[in-house]
Amino acid sequence: MLALKNTENLTGALISGDYWDLDELCTALHRLTGKESRYLDWQGARMRLLSIMHDIRNAYQGNSNVESVGNGLKKDTMKNHDFIASQNNIYFSTEILWPELIFTLVAINDFINLHKKYEQATDLEIHIVNARKFQALIAEGLRENMSEESYTFIMQQVLSSNVNAEEYASQYIDLLNISYIDMSRDRRIQSFESIVHNIVVQSKDYSSFKKKILTETNKTKSTIHDFRMNVEYPEYIEW
Repeated sequence: MLALKNTENLTGALISGDYWDLDELCTALHRLTGKESRYLDWQGARMRLLSIMHDIRNAYQGNSNVESVGNGLKKDTMKNHDFIASQNNIYFSTEILWPELIFTLVAINDFINLHKKYEQATDLEIHIVNARKFQALIAEGLRENMSEESYTFIMQQVLSSNVNAEEYASQYIDLLNISYIDMSRDRRIQSFESIVHNIVVQSKDYSSFKKKILTETNKTKSTIHDFRMNVEYPEYIEW
């Protein structure tokens, strides 16, 4: 079963599941994001989702966390059906930073809408259903870290047509990630709702950042998605 839970220090969330759970999620996200040449105004969002897919794929290939989890099979059941099997399943997991997951919650909406528009898909398509499940897990994780009032407001915004990831200056998420990593646990608790608001509602801080990026890209006639910042993530993160 696909699951998401806060890490001990609230640095991010642990995404876990068996091989097929995680493969199913990656397949859904890959299908929704489409080919590289498509959805050009969403390239920044697409690259961030691809990065999460890469981390999840690495996890279920055994390159991250692995644990043995009870599957509910009892000895009496094996005896009654005359077979022997393991009473544990192997679960794989990986940690994802919270700012990254918050943006993912928004971006998936866009790609679902694009997929429905250009692929004549419906809400019952399996890839959309699986992506929605991932969104629901992220939303539940957010709920644990926010007041009910703030959570309700953010969910209303996420589900509104006013919030999207089109032409999003995704470099902003890198800045938030680095800043968030450097915070103490207490500071993360205090800042969490503000960070969610900055990403989802696209605050003045974000708008100012995007304006600076556009000024730089205009000099080289490049797109906002092509702009690269010198951002270095630490080799070790205390999750």
